[in-house]
Amino acid sequence: MVLLAAPSLWAQVPAQELTLKDAINYALENKADAKKAKLSVENSEYQIQEVRARALPTIAATGGLTYNPILQLNALPGDFFGAPGTTLLAPLGQKWSSVAGVNLTQTIFDQAVFTGLKAAKSTREFYLVNAQLTEEQVIERVANNYYNVYVQRQKLSVIDSTYKNTEKVRNIIKGQFDNGLARKIDLDRMNVNLGNIETQRQQLINAVQLQENTLKFYMGMPIDTPIVIPGTEFEITPLSLEDTPDVTNRSEYQLLKKQEQLYYYNRKAILAEYYPSLTFTAGYNYLGQGPKLPWFAKPSDGVYWSDFSTVGLNLNVPIFNGFATRSRVRQASIELKNTEEDLKDTKLSLDLAYRNATTQIKNNLITIENQKENVTLAQGVLDNTQNNYQQGLATLTDLLDAETSYIEAQNNYTSALLDFKLAEVQLIKAKGQLRTLTN
Repeated sequence: MVLLAAPSLWAQVPAQELTLKDAINYALENKADAKKAKLSVENSEYQIQEVRARALPTIAATGGLTYNPILQLNALPGDFFGAPGTTLLAPLGQKWSSVAGVNLTQTIFDQAVFTGLKAAKSTREFYLVNAQLTEEQVIERVANNYYNVYVQRQKLSVIDSTYKNTEKVRNIIKGQFDNGLARKIDLDRMNVNLGNIETQRQQLINAVQLQENTLKFYMGMPIDTPIVIPGTEFEITPLSLEDTPDVTNRSEYQLLKKQEQLYYYNRKAILAEYYPSLTFTAGYNYLGQGPKLPWFAKPSDGVYWSDFSTVGLNLNVPIFNGFATRSRVRQASIELKNTEEDLKDTKLSLDLAYRNATTQIKNNLITIENQKENVTLAQGVLDNTQNNYQQGLATLTDLLDAETSYIEAQNNYTSALLDFKLAEVQLIKAKGQLRTLTN
């Protein structure tokens, strides 16, 4: 019974009114892309800590137990044993030995470590910019799909209104036909037209559902959640087209600049292989030896324990490695040059995007005004034709043509609005102001 009742329970879920601002903020909190970008920023902190650890001392405790079933014999001069001129084979060491200690290693100078610390900070900045770019991409996708949903719903509203008006005319003709005042062919043509409108309506219902599902996906919203989009979201607002933005402030460009910086530090890290490195080491150990297991044994058992300590400096001076370092440096230089070319191309692309957006805005404003006038004219023609048809002054063909022209004019106007809003999103993006849509 619960399973059978579930669909009706879902149907009772109230629709959520969704403004563009609400949709974007919801996506920034719930969409996987935005969440993963934030996690990458968090992960960069751990990467910095990992590199910083290379500059800190490392301390390790060690321990070991060794059993020698056969001791190595060493050739010793017999002079030590009162037999000059002879050589004696004598075992050295004990059957058992155990050692435990603590060792410390501290890097004093390593150019690669210092360069790595700088690169780690740049990596964090890279992920911060990347997170910002990801959020802008989420905003753009949500805004575009939001406006597409609105357009499909507007078209559906036009079809619903047209269906009601056509149904009224069909009912009038049916009444006339029943009284012998209209031809059957006229009634049949109206029924066919009504069926065509119903088919268009069903197609639009399906298109609305698909577009809404797409919007919810880009928002990270459960697909079953019903939504309502307010009509005020499609108002034409004035836009400034005079100020040319500095595209070097765009996230796309800044991300490449950070990447260039990382390639620069990568090259420096490779160059650091030419530098000598110096490390400090210190250790303290405790050694036990004897003919039996040294643990818990005493000197009376033939086991003796002693401590020893070491302190030292290790200097490593690279001399020759077959030109491997030189090859890696040149590869890193090529990566830097590629990034420089990407920066030039990206700047050109962003300038192009801004110019195209402004051109589209201007053209779309003209188109909207023209289509708005067409809708007014088509509405007037349809009203007059309906009135004339009812008075016998217009043919059914005239009425059907007027109705088709009105639907087409309305759809063209709605499509022009969509083109304007999509161009508006691109213009806001070109100015680097997509974040303003969240306010």
